[in-house]
Amino acid sequence: MAANVLVIGSGGREHAIIWKLSQSNQIKIIYAAPGSYAIGSVEKAKNVDIDIKNYDKLADWCKSNNILLVVVGPEDPLANGIADVLTSNGIYVFGPQKNAAKIESDKNWAKSFMDRHKIPTAKWKSFTSADEAKEFIKKADFPALVVKASGLAAGKGVIVASNKNEACAAVDDILVAKKFGSAGDTVVIEELLEGEEISVLSFCDGNTIKIMQPAQDHKRIFDNDQGPNTGGMGAYCPCPLLDEKGLKTVKDAILQRTVQGLQHENIRYMGVLYAGLMLTKEGPKVLEFNCRFGDPETQVILPLLESDLYSLMIACCNSSLDTTVLKWKAGVSAVGIVMASRGYPETSSKGQIITGVDIANNTPNCMVFHSGTALKDGNLVTNGGRVLIAVSIATRLTTAAALAMKACNEIKFEGSQYRKDIAHKGIACAILRSGKLTYKASGVDITAGNQLVSHIKPLAKSTDRLGVLGTVGGFGGLFHLKVAGFKDPVLVSGTDGVGTKLKIAQEMGIHNTIGIDLVAMCVNDVLANGAEPLFFLDYFACGALDVVVAKQVIDGVAEGCRQAGCSLIGGETAEMPDMYPSGEYDLAGFAVGAVERDQILPQTSEIKEGDVVIGLPSSGIHSNGFSMVRKVMGLANAGYKDKAPFSSSGKTFGEELLTPTKIYVKAMKDTIRTGKVKAFAHITGGGVIENIPRILPAKLAVELDSKKWSIPEVFAWLAVIGGINEFELLRTFNCGIGAVVIIGKEDEASILNLLKEYDPVCIGRVVSCTEGSPVVVVNNITEVMESSMRKYVPQAVNLNATPKRKVGVLISGTGTNLQALIDATTDPTRHIGAEIVLVISNKPDVEGLKRAERANIPTKVLRYTNFSSREEFDEAMHEELVKAGVDIVCLAGFMRILSGAFTKKWRGRIINIHPALLPLFTGTHAQKQALEAGVRISGCTVHFVEEDVDAGAIIIQEAVPIHVGDTVEILTERIKTAEHRIYPRALQLLATEQVRLGTDNKLVWNIK
Repeated sequence: MAANVLVIGSGGREHAIIWKLSQSNQIKIIYAAPGSYAIGSVEKAKNVDIDIKNYDKLADWCKSNNILLVVVGPEDPLANGIADVLTSNGIYVFGPQKNAAKIESDKNWAKSFMDRHKIPTAKWKSFTSADEAKEFIKKADFPALVVKASGLAAGKGVIVASNKNEACAAVDDILVAKKFGSAGDTVVIEELLEGEEISVLSFCDGNTIKIMQPAQDHKRIFDNDQGPNTGGMGAYCPCPLLDEKGLKTVKDAILQRTVQGLQHENIRYMGVLYAGLMLTKEGPKVLEFNCRFGDPETQVILPLLESDLYSLMIACCNSSLDTTVLKWKAGVSAVGIVMASRGYPETSSKGQIITGVDIANNTPNCMVFHSGTALKDGNLVTNGGRVLIAVSIATRLTTAAALAMKACNEIKFEGSQYRKDIAHKGIACAILRSGKLTYKASGVDITAGNQLVSHIKPLAKSTDRLGVLGTVGGFGGLFHLKVAGFKDPVLVSGTDGVGTKLKIAQEMGIHNTIGIDLVAMCVNDVLANGAEPLFFLDYFACGALDVVVAKQVIDGVAEGCRQAGCSLIGGETAEMPDMYPSGEYDLAGFAVGAVERDQILPQTSEIKEGDVVIGLPSSGIHSNGFSMVRKVMGLANAGYKDKAPFSSSGKTFGEELLTPTKIYVKAMKDTIRTGKVKAFAHITGGGVIENIPRILPAKLAVELDSKKWSIPEVFAWLAVIGGINEFELLRTFNCGIGAVVIIGKEDEASILNLLKEYDPVCIGRVVSCTEGSPVVVVNNITEVMESSMRKYVPQAVNLNATPKRKVGVLISGTGTNLQALIDATTDPTRHIGAEIVLVISNKPDVEGLKRAERANIPTKVLRYTNFSSREEFDEAMHEELVKAGVDIVCLAGFMRILSGAFTKKWRGRIINIHPALLPLFTGTHAQKQALEAGVRISGCTVHFVEEDVDAGAIIIQEAVPIHVGDTVEILTERIKTAEHRIYPRALQLLATEQVRLGTDNKLVWNIK
């Protein structure tokens, strides 16, 4: 039998709780006291006017209304004993009794409790005398700058002072001026902890705890944590700043220990146990405990909860939480941004009309919870300091932050204020933990490359002859001349190219450095076998030889050879018009070096645990990973001639990215001759974690400390804008280390001196490892990268927050053009400037509806047979489009002629694609008409829609040839391919306002 529930409270937290409870099929009615207009609008919810401060009368009301469970939102009723009275009357209460609520309501008691039970917290002392408190602040051996009213002060009783004078002034405000009334009879002075503040909430039944996903609140009113404290200006969840190990520490050493301590003191704690934590260098420490759901944390935690909230609360009440499974939505984040009224937090303004909430609520994966709103004269108006919170859910934290910001932009009221940086603190860390962009998605599959090498190895082995040493997969191919009948040293050869870095050189018109890269990639590889490069050959291939460009390229090759101390002894220039487009060329290089047999590297038998790893800094990206770089450039919508935000000298992207690869030969060859070098690895394709294993023996690994070297800013920018996690960064890029050298610990000082021209750094050591464990461990990469990534987070959020025109698509069938529009609008690199928010079909169960559903696009079926006229059907479509906030309508195989009234309402905002080159072959069966007319060219046209069929102004056309023997079916498929190219482009032109329909029915262009 469905239950009745009462929720105490009226704010955004209670709105979120009731919204989540309403999803339970075990609940019949949710009463809210006092509730709010917004809460009363939730399914199953009903506001009731009862005195929630008279607990005895409240108990009688609960009995007469068959209330099974009371959920207490705010802390004051819990501190005043509401749970004690209701529980004694046989009513389940989700929230602790008065003696347990002291953990929040009495900070002096709570701090003493933490000390008694060894729960990590800040150093502290409490006072009732202002003079004694101020004397303590002045003389404490720690920064005693946090001043707290011991009692409840509506979330405003904590002052974090910037100096001792401010702290002393806060003491006077609380103890002398009685700013917080009796809540400030005792003041707690605490140590100012350093770190990030996060919130970890848990369900508790008195014995068992089940932790919720960690969240981070933003207390200050202004961006960058500036201005006075508030009740909270936004939050996000899960917070990646606390990793799995840290979360386990919080659970075991803080939350579980707290429950055990309460049990030890004969206090049963039931409800939400909320730990406000500081992530210090020593580990998480408790700032404060709360005895209820947090606000605004609740509004971002509950949307991610998959489990039935009602069942969890009942399990807490009847002590069966240990048998309950807590489930969360996987792979998504929630961001909530609070919109506050004018004057907040000092004052608040009421009565301002609020618009746009429905638009935000109707946006997929977006919801608005009301903190301080009311209904006045039929209008939604402000009714408090914190007015509402816009929450968005997305697979990427960056996207969720951008969508929440977009929702706030949609909502308008006079004097509104909200932060623009909610979740920015966690975005860099979230990207490094779970960024989605991979080298494979950029067009390079490292795994497939490794598989190919494995296939090639036996083939190469079958071609062995006397003198060949080693196998495919090393940095160079080895050939022993003496074994082959010669009496010279061992030769080492290497060949390589520069990949898609060439594309950037060609676009920039900078060709004189790419040759240095070509030489560097080859000579650094042969150096890995201990060889001194002797000579080099280049291969230059093009469609049409441009002598000026070719000279610049070869100049760079010659410069690279001079830096490497080897001779450019020849090469090949191949002019192949059918192979390469005009203006494009390709390069390959070949280097041959020599090494004495007893100095061949790596000397794997000599490498042992404790050996030192020396890092030779890179000059930047060098010449690997550029497929991913170019993908990120697309995501950033940046040109190579734009100024690079990571450049310290104001250079463009192209200039920075074309910084030549470092050549390490000159000092390295002399260092190798000392006999002290055990191995050298060139950090090339595969990055840090796939190149170092190539020089290590079995059962040995390296442990690197990224704090030891400087990581160029370009990698931070790439990580943030591309959403690249730390694993992909480390296996794609050099991350600031162009090569590593392994030596004995005893040789560290002398080798560092020999290599001083490269600014070498000791970055790690050789350690033992077990089979299957990582061979390269890079410590502190998250900490190092995160600090430099933060400055680029606003750019990433802004890219996601760029306003998009809302599109409605009308279909009747399979929806192949719909799919082209879906693919284009969901690809961030294409910057279409639009998003599809609704698909309407006049037929049910068609494939186009399934395509929309797979893309999580709302759909609507309107059968024209259910309407008395074409005009009535069109009006119904119009209403659905307006309700969805549609700006642009696209017809994609919509087999209905639209009425004049409909086309006039959407004039200049509705487009169609036709399978012919208009004005030829209008109407249906255009392909058949073209074949019957005997024309040799047809095509497709995107045009504005007018009342007359296929008569609107033409936006884009593409010609398609008609071949001898074409059928209607063959021509249709060929034209469809062109349609899928030009329809998204036409939508982009309209959505980004590069074209519009003038009053004279002619196009007005504004090409950007």
